[in-house]
Amino acid sequence: MGCIGLVPFASQGMADTLFPAKQPELGGPVLTVYSSLDRELSRPLVDAFQTANPTVALRYEEMQTQDVYERTIEETDQSGKTADIIISSAMDLQMKLANDGYARRVDLPNIDIWPDWASWRDTAFALTFEPAVIVYHKPSFIDIAPPHSRAELIALLRERGDAFFGRIATYDIERAGVGYLFLALDEKNHRDIWDLVNALGSAGVKLYSNSSAILHRVAEGQFALGYNILGSYAANWTKTHPELGIILPSDYTLVMSRIALVPQAAQNPELGTQFLSFLMSREGQSIMAKQVGIPVLHPDIRGDNTVHHMATAHGSQLRPIAVRPSLMVYLDQVKRAKIVEKWNKALSNQ
Repeated sequence: MGCIGLVPFASQGMADTLFPAKQPELGGPVLTVYSSLDRELSRPLVDAFQTANPTVALRYEEMQTQDVYERTIEETDQSGKTADIIISSAMDLQMKLANDGYARRVDLPNIDIWPDWASWRDTAFALTFEPAVIVYHKPSFIDIAPPHSRAELIALLRERGDAFFGRIATYDIERAGVGYLFLALDEKNHRDIWDLVNALGSAGVKLYSNSSAILHRVAEGQFALGYNILGSYAANWTKTHPELGIILPSDYTLVMSRIALVPQAAQNPELGTQFLSFLMSREGQSIMAKQVGIPVLHPDIRGDNTVHHMATAHGSQLRPIAVRPSLMVYLDQVKRAKIVEKWNKALSNQ
């Protein structure tokens, strides 16, 4: 990959990055992206898009998922203009934007090959295929098999809880949106999920708001195991931490997707649509799988980090989260309060 010139600058209190056009021209177009994906991870995608579109400058604003959602609404309602494309791992928030009229319908040439569950009304589009996994410290399981299902994890915590006390971690559902979504869907898919949460509480589970904090501690052996961790991040960690193991639960494996949409109030909607089409193309998806290290959805791409590879290896145990308005039920404050209350009560066992 060629070197990309970066020009950091401040805008509305946010740290932005401008990727200058490879062939600058006076008054050349600027593509604005709001994304929860790390800017450094996005570099290969930006470079490839600008190579194909050398007169386009790209303004990349990395922010938290809640900020992506709130800023899109605020700018649309107040100024009438916002980003040209937004990309976020908060599936529920992205679906609310699409359902509430903040996303425009776009015509994409490659949408016919996309899975039916992975787009909604030509407004919201899944880009990735990222499983929720169990991560474990291999040296901690030399004399015992790591759990390959939730039932096995419950049994491990009940039978050997003392040995693993304080060495289990998961997301704090009150601070990590993806953690809350995974637990809410666990409740839907597993009748004994609260037995597991109780067992986690009895084992002195440690809670974190992001994947990196958990993966670091598991890789170093401070923790023995992490539950419901985003597999795309875990897979990247294994490249430099061979002592870190990954398990896709055999009873079922939830799979989330990063959702992209072109806002109704985009400054340059045609440019946003062009970038979205690139991200869903064979080239864009190949770069995402091979260079960014995130599993992708394009059905014609083979190899690691692809839906084809995971479907072949794990089949019906994979349960992708559909890009549908039904995701918005998990934003209901009454439902959320009940789940959080139940969660805190279960964890109080520790």
